Amino acid sequence: MIKAENIKKSFGPLQVLKGINLDVPAGKVYSIVGASGAGKTTLLQILGTLSNPDEGKVFIDGKDVSAMNEKDLSRFRNQKLGFVFQFHHLLPEFSSLENVCIPAYIGGVSRLKAEARAKELLHYLGLSERLNHKPSQLSGGEKQRVAVARALVNRPAVVLADEPSGNLDSQNRDDLHELLFTLRDEMGQTFVIVTHDDSFAQRSDQIIHIRDGIIQL
Repeated sequence: MIKAENIKKSFGPLQVLKGINLDVPAGKVYSIVGASGAGKTTLLQILGTLSNPDEGKVFIDGKDVSAMNEKDLSRFRNQKLGFVFQFHHLLPEFSSLENVCIPAYIGGVSRLKAEARAKELLHYLGLSERLNHKPSQLSGGEKQRVAVARALVNRPAVVLADEPSGNLDSQNRDDLHELLFTLRDEMGQTFVIVTHDDSFAQRSDQIIHIRDGIIQL
């Protein structure tokens, strides 16, 4: 589903990634772990097409995203990738339903179809009673579940997440982790997740250890 070949990335004189090779199959949860500054988030941004490598190639769902122009890449990102961040990044002026619909609208999906898909996901995630609530009216765990629904609305090939439970209390953290594995099992969803949570990493299908810009085998 995702294949990275010899990914290198520097910021000025600092080489952050020093030749990363990675192959993530469909329907699996892969955790990326490592100390702060090891290059985890930089790698996730490159895998998510949010940043370009200095060297190397990234293939997602069989497509060489490294060869795409910005217009095609934006369309591909909208259709094939979902994102969940530590801070949910929901738009405060919009309801849960509206927030989830936004990527679908950007992708040209009709309002009727976008809302039907969003309601289906919010119901699945236990948020049927929160459709019209704005983020300020939701708990931390509810906000993150809305963010997960938003990531899934376009049926992406891959969901990439950067510390998705890092801002949650222990109960909501455990609930979110359980949800991600349920989505893998019931929907066949592929996840690549940067995490500092060892218990979550140990449950994932594969742990990718990054140290000093390389994968430790």
